[in-house]
Amino acid sequence: MKWLSVLPQQCILLMTCLLMVLEAVPIDIDKTKVKGEGHVEGEKVENPDTGLYYDEYLRQVIDVLETDKHFREKLQTADIEEIKSGKLSRELDLVSHHVRTRLDELKRQEVARLRMLIKAKMDSVQDTGIDHQALLKQFEHLNHQNPDTFEPKDLDMLIKAATSDLENYDKTRHEEFKKYEMMKEHERREYLKTLDEEKRQREESKFEEMKKKHGDHPKVHHPGSKDQLKEVWEEADGLDPNEFDPKTFFKLHDVNNDGFLDEQELEALFTKELEKVYDPKNEEDDMVEMEEERLRMREHVMNEVDVNKDRLVTLEEFLRATEKKEFLEPDSWETLDQQQLFTEDELKEFESHISQQEDELRKKAEDLQKQKEELQRQHDQLQAQKQELQQVVKQMEQKKLQQGNPPAGPAGELKFQPRMCLSVVKVTKTVFSVETINIMWSHFPSPPVKTCIISDALRVGLMINLLILAIM
Repeated sequence: MKWLSVLPQQCILLMTCLLMVLEAVPIDIDKTKVKGEGHVEGEKVENPDTGLYYDEYLRQVIDVLETDKHFREKLQTADIEEIKSGKLSRELDLVSHHVRTRLDELKRQEVARLRMLIKAKMDSVQDTGIDHQALLKQFEHLNHQNPDTFEPKDLDMLIKAATSDLENYDKTRHEEFKKYEMMKEHERREYLKTLDEEKRQREESKFEEMKKKHGDHPKVHHPGSKDQLKEVWEEADGLDPNEFDPKTFFKLHDVNNDGFLDEQELEALFTKELEKVYDPKNEEDDMVEMEEERLRMREHVMNEVDVNKDRLVTLEEFLRATEKKEFLEPDSWETLDQQQLFTEDELKEFESHISQQEDELRKKAEDLQKQKEELQRQHDQLQAQKQELQQVVKQMEQKKLQQGNPPAGPAGELKFQPRMCLSVVKVTKTVFSVETINIMWSHFPSPPVKTCIISDALRVGLMINLLILAIM
């Protein structure tokens, strides 16, 4: 699966990048001169995760389609627009029965997985009324109306969804980085507010000193320029800079030999430049900023070299770019530390949003505290009732032990004394529930229950009189 080596999270034309197979023409190069070990022929290339929530499904579909000879041949002759427009999806009707059966199985598994995710989400909010069909509509990488078979529409939707999602991937990364930088500045300013004037001045001086130290680095070559590529050729590849050859350079850095320089292979070319600016051992160097710088370099080269905008650089595109004036005489490259990443107004808006979120979290915390206090009050009340009941039962058992067994009639039934028929008006102020009375009733001898039929009302009345007797 050499064609699957493209960095998936950055590919726009996903099916082009992942499915098309174009074997590179071997070149005569003495790779013994190259530092490090090269790519071993036949060695399986580990493909990075795309970052898409349907990444595994996407890969499995591609793996299955690769096994069909007819579909594979169509891919080799298809152009970008045919893939993007969905025309290629109609070729799915011509694949073998075995391939279609396997694709059907993959789709059913994916639908089942999505339903499990929906159920888990609904369970977390205690929503038992789940309409799976309605909720499946939010997933645009498959046809939810037909959950059992994989049709041309499914392939078309998968291509378009992956294309759309990955087109927005870089934009999302830039937005997240900007928020990261604003949060750093927000936290720094909030920390300064907690200091006295002397300490605040020391912190400000330290901050400015670190900024200056970070900006004091060797010149960074323009990404994709001759100077930048020659530096890689010499320092990373260990080759003579006077023998620099663009075609050989391309073949050498086409690691998976698929005939393209993909975005992952391009980003690897900028490591030497990034090492001039960022060192993980230095406190002033932020590795998150380094990855953003790498992304900016790769985007710049793609914009300059990738003519057909398929996010893959062919040998022809690469050689054409080396003939431009910009390749030989590029403009200077501004690193992140030389740019304004956000305005003061953007920071204020960001802080306002944070403040709003904090207010919402504070309100939720207060509500939860009130609920906790109410639950604690109910718990204390139940504990008091429990202790009261235990005390009453204990007193009754002690009374029984002091008085002995009550007198019995000829048939063994309880024989109550007249003094037990007291007015209910004399009962203690404590009010007992029916459950409490039942518990207390169970502590008295059983003969009356076994020998008499007593109504609930009479039973309660007798219980009250017995209780009065027990506590007198």
